[in-house]
Amino acid sequence: MHKPTHIQGVALEVLAKEFGTPLYLYDGEKIVQQIQALQTAFAAVPLRIKYATKALSSLSVLSLIRNAGAELDAVSLEEVKLGLLAGSTAAEIIYTPSGVSFAEIQEAVQIGVMVNVDSLPLLEKFGQTYGSTVPVCIRINPHILAGGNLKISTGHKDSKFGISIEQLPQILELVQQYQISVVGLHLHTGSDIYDAAVFLKGGNVLFEAAMQFPDLRFLDFGGGFKVAYSSEDKATDIPELGRIVSAAFQEFCKTYGRQLELWIEPGKFLVSEAGYLLVQATVVKETPTLNFVGVDSGLNHLIRPMMYDAYHDIYNLSNREGATENYTVVGYICETDTLASQRQLHTVKEGDVLVIQNAGAYGFTMSSNYNARLRPAEVLLWKGKAHLIRKREEFEDLIRNQELIQW
Repeated sequence: MHKPTHIQGVALEVLAKEFGTPLYLYDGEKIVQQIQALQTAFAAVPLRIKYATKALSSLSVLSLIRNAGAELDAVSLEEVKLGLLAGSTAAEIIYTPSGVSFAEIQEAVQIGVMVNVDSLPLLEKFGQTYGSTVPVCIRINPHILAGGNLKISTGHKDSKFGISIEQLPQILELVQQYQISVVGLHLHTGSDIYDAAVFLKGGNVLFEAAMQFPDLRFLDFGGGFKVAYSSEDKATDIPELGRIVSAAFQEFCKTYGRQLELWIEPGKFLVSEAGYLLVQATVVKETPTLNFVGVDSGLNHLIRPMMYDAYHDIYNLSNREGATENYTVVGYICETDTLASQRQLHTVKEGDVLVIQNAGAYGFTMSSNYNARLRPAEVLLWKGKAHLIRKREEFEDLIRNQELIQW
């Protein structure tokens, strides 16, 4: 896997000195290239790319993505509002909540986003309230176990997400009873799926169910495209995926009787490889069994290795030559927060800058203030210039909304 010292001609070491560490860095040109790759792969169909906002929701990134021709998938009202602030219109946003109050659904309807309903009780309440006056999408659980990690698989039978495909008769009863205007069907089977056949398997579930809904405008296949986290890792073949899924979709549209839109919801695919987390070695600690490198970051900034056993490639930016040693890179949090276990790195000394790759997706958005630690700054590189898009937190940010009782 490529281990860059420069991005868009800008030296990473210079950025580490200018903005400090830890630092989230995003390559804007890479994000746009990923959008263009999807647009090219699915050029044969009317495509809408709905970026999964939860992957990386910084305003400037959302604005960049919209300017590149993608729309948004939001899972909370706050994500909806971030999208609107970044320049998206309500009509460009699909809102797919899980287990929220009906008051939040009503606010989403008032805003004007497309609501994606994922339970029978919610569908019934939606029908009772809006009847045929507000168009809606329905999220189907296809009972497909996809991807290599159950923690990020969302379409299997025991998942909380979506309405079971086995409950299609109940869906149809409610739609008929309340004359609900169903304009879209949706599924999302999970993440890290590299086989186009898996997407098509889910698509076939949607195709069959869609024949029961005469007024559809779109089918939403969700996301979950796999990116490579190491040189040995597999990634989704996007051109092949586009070719296979587009052909099947167009064949379905012929059977359906008219052309629909195909929606997809990439998150990780757009931003993961564009993101880097720059950290500084604070201590090199030798023990009888392991060599530890402690860094000025941890699970409070990147929880994926601990939460999902996710692999992130890492390299020593400050020392690119000579001998290598086996290191376990750990954070400064009072938990076991191993960022990288038993990795061959060029010899590390205190003060070296290490780069954690594939940190663009579910990095900053899942960060926290655990141990009262502060969140890092974010920098977006665009056309060879570094833009500070989020300032590093200060201690005052921790206490801004607190009140101290005087005893």
